[in-house]
Amino acid sequence: MLRYIYADDLDRFPYLAQSMFEDRAKQFHDRLNWEVTVQDDGTERDEYDAMNPLYVIWEQPDGRHGGSMRFLPTSGDTMINDHFLSLTDGVEIRSPFIWECTRFCLAPATLPRVSAALMLGGMELGRAFHLSHAVGVFDARMVRIYRRLGWGPVILGTQGQGKDAISVGLWAFEEELRPNLLVRSGIQSEVSESWLDRSLGRATA
Repeated sequence: MLRYIYADDLDRFPYLAQSMFEDRAKQFHDRLNWEVTVQDDGTERDEYDAMNPLYVIWEQPDGRHGGSMRFLPTSGDTMINDHFLSLTDGVEIRSPFIWECTRFCLAPATLPRVSAALMLGGMELGRAFHLSHAVGVFDARMVRIYRRLGWGPVILGTQGQGKDAISVGLWAFEEELRPNLLVRSGIQSEVSESWLDRSLGRATA
């Protein structure tokens, strides 16, 4: 199932949180060789995890992390504005209607539909908070994944070549894209909405 959890509430889900940060270390440090900091307990965290981001997390039946993304409003500090302005010609992206998405992570051997479920989760978050766009920095391998899922970004800038290229892109929260994400993830609309409502304390029953 999808959970939407603020960092301040992660201590309510210790196994889910620990396994998420462990999987981030495995993906970004071990597999992709990014220059990220791995803690002594085998987890990967950065300064943006301390800013109370909202995580969209796929929780597997055993309670372990299956995949996740991290969201922060661009009205505050973001990775793009702090470190990747070269990709936007020096123009900061700041708007109450645009949130930054980072750390798209999949657990090893996770089911293929988890990617689509996470994208659906991003769509549900955008609808819930009345956002216009998400913005994010991604490497070359992700372009194919996003397009295959049917929700590719508008690329604002790219640097590097081939597999070493990194880009910044905008995803528009367009209602007509949601049915495709529901189909690809295998999740019913009512179920998806109930997951978000329960996570954000908006359940009516």
